[in-house]
Amino acid sequence: MKTAFSTLLVSGALLAGCQSNTTTSETTTTATAPADTASVPASTAPDTTANIGSPQLLHTLDEAHNTPDGLALAPNGRLILSVPNLADNTKPAVLMEMTDTGIKDWLTNLPVEPTTQKAAPMDLAFGPDGNLYYAENQYENSKDFKSRLMRVRMQNGKPGKVETVVDNFALANAVVWKGNTIYVTDSQWDMPNDDKGSAVLRFTLAELNKGPVHLKPKTMDPHVLAYFTTQVNETGVDNGADGLDYDSKGNFYTGSFGDGTLYKLTLKSDGSLAKKEALQLQGKKIPCVDGLIIDRATDKLYLCNSRQNAIEVVNLKDNTVTTLAQNGDTDGRNGLLDQPAEVLLKGSRLYISNFDKPEKNFVNTKSDAPHTMSVIDVK
Repeated sequence: MKTAFSTLLVSGALLAGCQSNTTTSETTTTATAPADTASVPASTAPDTTANIGSPQLLHTLDEAHNTPDGLALAPNGRLILSVPNLADNTKPAVLMEMTDTGIKDWLTNLPVEPTTQKAAPMDLAFGPDGNLYYAENQYENSKDFKSRLMRVRMQNGKPGKVETVVDNFALANAVVWKGNTIYVTDSQWDMPNDDKGSAVLRFTLAELNKGPVHLKPKTMDPHVLAYFTTQVNETGVDNGADGLDYDSKGNFYTGSFGDGTLYKLTLKSDGSLAKKEALQLQGKKIPCVDGLIIDRATDKLYLCNSRQNAIEVVNLKDNTVTTLAQNGDTDGRNGLLDQPAEVLLKGSRLYISNFDKPEKNFVNTKSDAPHTMSVIDVK
C-alpha cells in the first residue's frame, strides 16, 4: 500500500539508526539541467540529465536486491520495501527496512510457493490488525494462478510468521486497506472469453481471519469488485489493473499497465460497485499506469508512467495531467528515473522504486546496475 501522509513531516527520528548490511547508501545528488540529447540514440548514450523535474538519489542497492518494488509505511515511521528480484530471480526475494539515511534487510525467509519454489512480494500494506500484508506475483514463474496474498504476523514490532491468506490469484499486484477491507489488483484476471482481463478484488479482515480464501480462477469470483479489459498496443503487454488507491471521498482509482487507462470506481454504501468509469484526462496522454498514490489532502494522484520513465500528477478535481519528473533511457545513477514502478508519499517527499525491468518499446531498454531508489520533494 502506498499510504499518503500529507500532514506528517520526516522527523529526525526517522533519519537515525538504519544502516545497510547488504546494500550501499549514497549521498543524494540533484539532477543537472536538461541537455540537448535528442540526436543521440538512447541505446548508445544513456541520459545523464533529467528532462523534467529533479529526482534525487536516495539509495543504491546491490545485485542481491535487483528489482525494488512495493513501499509501505510502518508504524515506527520507517518504510518497508519489497524486492521480488524478478530481473534476476536466482537471488531470493526479500523485504527491506528503509529510512532516508539507510536501508537493510528486514525479512529474508519469505515462504516460497510450493510449485514454483519462488517468493515474489510486490505491493504491501499494514492492516488494521497491525500485521503486514503483501501481494505476491508468481505470474512470471507460472501462469496457472499461483499468486497469493500473504500476511506477516508482527510480534513486538518485529516480523514473525508469514502465512497465506488468499491463493489462486494470477498476478496479484497492488494492495490497499480501507477500514477493515483490503483491496487487491490482479493484473491478469482472465475470463474464458477474455484473455486480456484484470480485476480489483476485495476481502474483509474477518474473512481472512477464518483461514485461507481460495479464489475461483477464470470466473467472476464473488470477491471481484470491478473487471477490466486491456487494449493491447505496440508493447504487446496485456497486464491490466495495477496501482490502486482511494481519494478523500472514498472513490478508488486504478490504472492499466498495458494501455494507460485510468479508472475511477465509485462504491455504494455497502461497499459494492456503483459505477466504473474511464477518466477523460486533460493534457498529456498517459500510455502506462504502474504504481500510484493519492494525497487525500489535495486529491492529487501521483502515478508511475513506467513506459516513459516519468512520474505524472493527475489533479482529480479537474482530471488535468502534469509531469512531475521525466528522463530518457538511464541506468538510474544520480537518482534519475529508471522505470519507476511504485511511489509512496510521506510528508512532502515522494519515494520512488525504480523497477528497471523493461518491456518492449519502453524508454528503458535494459535492466542494469545500479539498482536505485529515488526521491522527489513535491512541496
